Amino acid sequence: MNKFSPSKLLNSKWTAVQPQNKEKHFLITKVRFDETGRVVECRIEAAFSRKEYEIDWVDLKDTEKWIQGWK
Repeated sequence: MNKFSPSKLLNSKWTAVQPQNKEKHFLITKVRFDETGRVVECRIEAAFSRKEYEIDWVDLKDTEKWIQGWK
């Protein structure tokens, strides 16, 4: 399990364990919080194609899907 704080997500780098469409490395480009401090939106951008995707930030904790940093 990847351990991190939601407040540190913005501009963090991630590697997909199983890349699709030549998209392996990603950067968190947007994190939005509600008034209680919970993450309500998280956007991730592929380094290769520059495509953006909305992602459930909790999925980043799964080490079978994501690795912290660019590996």
